[in-house]
Formats: sequence, structure tokens, C-alpha cells
Amino acid sequence: MPQQNPSHPSPAATLSLAEKAALTSGAGDFVTEESVAAAVPAVLLSDGPHGLRLPKESGDGGQLDLHSAAPATCFPPAVALGSSWNPELAEQVAAAIAAEAAAHGVGVVLGPGINIKRSPLCGRNFEYFSEDPLVSSELGGAMVRGLQNAGVGAALKHYAANNQETDRMRVSADIDERPLREIYLRAFERVVRRDRPWSVMASYNGVNGVPVSENARLLTGILRGEWGFDGVVMSDWGAVRDRVAALRAGLDLQMPGTGGRTDREVIAAVESGALDEAVLDLGVERLARFARRTTDPVGSPGEIDVAGHHDIAGRAAEQCVVLLKNEPALLPLDPAGGSVAVIGELARTPRFQGAGSSQVTPTRLDVPLDSLRALATGAEVRFAAGYALPGAATEPSAAAPDGSGSSLLDDAVRLAAESETVVLFLGLPAQDESEGFDRDHIDLPAVQTELLERVLAVNSRVVVVLSNGGVVRTAPWQERVPALVEGWLLGQAGGGALARVLFGSVNPSGKLAETIPLRLEDSPSHPSFPGEEGRSRYGEGIFVGYRGFDARRGEVAFPFGHGLSYTTFGYDGMRVDEDEGVFRVALTVTNTGSRAGREVVQIYGSGPADSRVRRPVRELRGFVSLFLEPGESREAVVEVTRHDLAYFSEREDGWKVEGGRYGFEAGASSRDIRARVEVTVAGDPSGIRLTGRNTLAEWLEHPVGGPLLAERFARARADASQKGQGALADPVMRRFLAGVPLDVICEFPQSPVPPESLGELADAVEARTAEVEREGRGA
Repeated sequence: MPQQNPSHPSPAATLSLAEKAALTSGAGDFVTEESVAAAVPAVLLSDGPHGLRLPKESGDGGQLDLHSAAPATCFPPAVALGSSWNPELAEQVAAAIAAEAAAHGVGVVLGPGINIKRSPLCGRNFEYFSEDPLVSSELGGAMVRGLQNAGVGAALKHYAANNQETDRMRVSADIDERPLREIYLRAFERVVRRDRPWSVMASYNGVNGVPVSENARLLTGILRGEWGFDGVVMSDWGAVRDRVAALRAGLDLQMPGTGGRTDREVIAAVESGALDEAVLDLGVERLARFARRTTDPVGSPGEIDVAGHHDIAGRAAEQCVVLLKNEPALLPLDPAGGSVAVIGELARTPRFQGAGSSQVTPTRLDVPLDSLRALATGAEVRFAAGYALPGAATEPSAAAPDGSGSSLLDDAVRLAAESETVVLFLGLPAQDESEGFDRDHIDLPAVQTELLERVLAVNSRVVVVLSNGGVVRTAPWQERVPALVEGWLLGQAGGGALARVLFGSVNPSGKLAETIPLRLEDSPSHPSFPGEEGRSRYGEGIFVGYRGFDARRGEVAFPFGHGLSYTTFGYDGMRVDEDEGVFRVALTVTNTGSRAGREVVQIYGSGPADSRVRRPVRELRGFVSLFLEPGESREAVVEVTRHDLAYFSEREDGWKVEGGRYGFEAGASSRDIRARVEVTVAGDPSGIRLTGRNTLAEWLEHPVGGPLLAERFARARADASQKGQGALADPVMRRFLAGVPLDVICEFPQSPVPPESLGELADAVEARTAEVEREGRGA
């Protein structure tokens, strides 16, 4: 990280009120204000996160012109990169993006996006990594490191709970504290604490009724106070409605600029006493540090290695392709022989990125059809469009004898019948998914499913290749297709990567970072997505994605973590060793097939069976990828911290580790578990101060209060005059009373604990708890 010059003047002490107010809003669409007097340089920002959206002319770029951009490398978007499960790869991609940013004078790339894929309908899912916060934090954190180690700032986004596009500027995400912490803030927390992003972008939406840009608890209390964030909080573009309230909450930079309008509001608020000038000064100091940090070069910007970056994009895309099904080993195809019908306009006119602010003008584009033909050394590759893409000028692939245009569908079916194997490209047209709106369904276009049915009727050797930014429904036709490849949106080099996977020069190794459901209605969030009347209730709680499917024991099309290979892997000898709160999970993985390949070993965990709160059947705790030659064995090691086992207790307002037996599982997916080991974990001391309002069960569960109360009941049993002597000994009575507050039980006739002794008993619990904690610290 670039070192700050201690000789820089303090802008808060140097500048006038008007100059300070100006620094806290943009100078234009994508550039911040500068101050020569305070040595605060302007910072050029660029949309990301999978490549730069650059203005055609140098300087600030236009906000609304999403197509007129200078060429930059379009790397695989997050929907694909998440399926690589490879942080090192993500870091390499980010470093290449940083090199292009530096060459263009860009100081900050607006990304990565690490929001959770709560629903498959979210229009911006192509910009996000996963339905799981651990995958999101590992890939997102790697991108932060890749950018910032090269001297270019990251803007971690969209903080927080930006999980839909419907009413995105106003909607309130209404989330209970436990799912907010465990699911929607968890990735942000991990990246902020570990990778120290230089900026965080506040999202459009509100959380629990408060706009994020004005949410002091999220921006100051949690982000800065709990996690130690020392960078700048900027708004999403156009997200600020009350600039003064936003500054007071902890938002430093409003983007884009407003021509001075909101600067005047800040000045008036300070002059009237509605805004403490010290609050403005704090934001100005953070902005000055941010501006100097992002314009202090690590090295000299050089020429962009266009060809080299395209190669990086291609190698990345190779690891993102997910082989969902391959029965009976239809893939890989033989490039040296046979006839292959490539069908589907998406093979000739590929979709390689999503629509909206992240659109990149690629430096070049690998077309799948061209790449397949280039790799076919002896195989005959012929093409039929099969369908037209809306907005694309698709010519019929053949002409009828009378000169009229022949049916695209009929031509494709005819070619399929004449060919040995069909590679059928299906997917979503561009207008079906984009930033700005959510999808209505997850089905493929009807014209494509009709084409699939017609092709299957004449040829059983069909490989389906999907192109989509959000999951699509594959049921029920997946049962009749022998081979299925999830190609996502793979960036500008994705066409070549797909061809190499299909012909076998690359062994697929991608794993799903989100569940593919059988039906949209099966999605855990479906009943409450996208909400109504400005509020979206996250009624599924922590049971998002695979956590929700597992809780209901629901069938899925393809589970989280699933992905096949052209080889096979064996798992053996799993063990777990603990050392000072770190659990070292290790096992031996062997390539049991005939091809070299990469396996992503996934470690899941489960909480105690008698947990006091509902917990998922399993949660991802860590993962590691191994590249193995045929017959080679290597040890896979994943470290899980004690904190990773905690749940967020709303009652105690903090993370708690329960005592008990915890399970660790090794799997090739969330539903392909190969080995399991259990370990005993000591629980955290209770932070609850017991009172009469706590239930009998809560008293008995307390490590100090439980034994003291049980002692009182035991004394009562010993006293023959006490009629309630069997209250705890009788399992039915104990269960009956479990949910009753102790102060109510005290009012029962002949209660073992009379009302007047409640205070004394609570004081005794508090004193003994403090004594236990002192003994623990002394040990």
C-alpha cells in the first residue's frame, strides 16, 4: 500500500467551508474534486468490475452512454469467475484490470460486487459471485488485493443487501439481525477486515427502513466501528437524497457531482448548526487520504499488453466452465473425426457480458463457432442458426429452391439429423437480464426449447451449452440430454475457452457457486421476492440458496458446488486437528482417472444437534483446489477458525460459539459428501444477565444460572412439605414449564423460588459468572 506523506497539509485546517463541502461531492460523472491548496488530487473513477468502461475521449466519462466506450479487456464477469472457485485466478484478473486502469489514469475501479444471490431473478446476478458469503468474500477479496497491490483502488460494492433491481432506488430490505450478519454482511466483513479496500460503495436501497447512504449504524457503527474500515464511503451514482443526513451518517463522497447544489446544502447546514463542521472535516480528511492513495503510483504505467490480457481472460474462462452432466461420456468431442452440427445463433453471436453500467467494449471477441472450426483438425463442423436473437440481423442458413427464406428451425433440425453429434447453444437474449430490472422467470425462450425438442427427436447425441448471466431452468429436459455445459457469460475470450473444453484440450473444473432449482417456486426467497409497496421482507432468514433447499430436503436440478470433470477423484483419510482455536481439516485427494485435472475440495460444517437456534444442515467453511496428474495424490488442507463456527445471537447482540459436537464434511458438492468427522467444541461463556423475565429453559441453559436454579429445585425436592418437588424431575412438567418466565413460576403456589428471592438469585448468578471469567483469564 502506498505510504502517505506526513508533510501534506491538513485540508480541514487549510480550506474554507465551501472548499471542504465541494470535496465531498464529485466534480463530474466519474471524477472527484481536487484542491491544489490542500494537495488533494482529482481521482478518475471507472465502472468495473470485470473490465473498464472507458470514455472514448480522455477525461471524465458520460454516465448514461453505456455503449460509447474505448476498448478494454472484457474478463469473465463475476457469475463465471465465481464458478472457478479460484481466488488466485481472480487476483490475476484484477491485476490485469489494474494495469489497464493505470495506463488510462484511472485511480479507482468500481468493484468488485459481492452481494448475495438471494433470488435467481435478480437482474444483476451476473455481477455477483455466489449465493454463499464465503465464496463471495474469497473471490471478491482476491480482486481487491489484485487491484490495490498494483496501486489502483477498489470500491467494494454494493454495501449492503443490494439483492434486487425492482424499485432499487427506494426499496427497503427488511432483514432480521441474524441473517443480516451471517449472510448479507458476512462477505463485506471478511473483505474489509482482511483485505482493507480503499473505498466502499453504499447501495441504493435501504435496510430496515433507513436508506443505506443515511444509515449511521451500517456506515459508522458497523463498517468503521466494528470492522475498522479506514477508507472512503462513496455513494452509488444518484443514491443520495439528503446530503447532510448522509454526511452525518458517515458517507464521505456523493457521486456524481450535482453542480454545487448539494454543496450549498452542506454549507447552509454547517452555518445553521444543523451539521457539526467536525463531521465534514472528518470526511474531508478521509477523502484527502483516499485521493493521495489512489494517485500515488506503485510503478510506472506502461503499454497495455492487449494480447497477454486476452490470454489471461481465456485461461480464466476455461476454469469457469461448469460441466453439469456428461452421460455416457459424450464429451469431449473428437476434433479429428466425425460430423458436428453447431446449432444456435448464440454460437455465432455470443453473449459474453451483462447489460448496464458494467458493459465493456472488448479489445477482440472469440466467437464459439469460429473457435470450434479452428480446433477441428478433421471433424466436419457445420452450422445452423436455429433461432434468431432479438435485435440481431440473422440470415437464414439456406434458401429454398423458390428463393424464399427457409425456416431457421427446419434447417437446424435437418442438419441435426444429418450429423453424428449436435452442439446446441441455448441461453438468454440480452434484453432478458440487465442491471435496472429483475427477471420475471428463469425459463429459456420458448423458441429455444422448441428447437431442443425437435433436435432431440432426430438425434440423441446432443450437447447443450448454456449462455446466461442468471440461472435458467433445465428441468425437465435435462433428463433427456446426455451432456450439459453451463457456459455463463465468459468475457471476450469465452468462445475459445468453450471450444477447448468441448474438444478436450482443457479439462473442465468449474463448480456451481449457486443452486440451479427445478422450478423458480422452489427458491427459498420466492414467496417474498421482490416485495411490495417499497419493502422486501427477507422471510427466509439465513436459509438462502443451498441452506434453504437443504432445510426443506428439497430436490434441485444441480446443487451448489456441483461440477464434473473428464477425470475422477477419490477422497481418503479425513482428519481434523485443533490448535489454539484453529481447526485444520486435512484429507488426501487422488486423481483416479486417466486425465490431468483440477478438483475443488469443499469443506462444510454443521452445528450441534441440540443447538438452541435453527442452523443449516451444512454451511461452507472453506475450500481448496488441487491440480493432479493421473494417479497423483496430494493432501488438501483447509483451516477453519473458531469464529467461523459462531452464529450471531440477537439476544446477546454478538457472535456466539455454542458448545457441543460439530461436524466437518468434505465434498465434491454440497450434496456429494465424501467424508465426515466430528469434533467437540467448548462453548463461549454466556453474556446474558438473567432476570425474572428469562424463561425456565433459558435459566437452565445458562452455564451458571442453570446449576444454581437446579440446586434450588433439588432443595425443594428434599423438603417433603414442598408439593412442587417433581417439577424438574418430571420430563412432561419440565417441558410444560420450559417457555414460562421464571417470575411467573415464582408466583405459583409453593414455588421452589419465591418472588422475593429472585433478585438475590440473579445477583448470585452475576457474581459467579464474573468469578468464572476471572478464573478463565487467570488460566
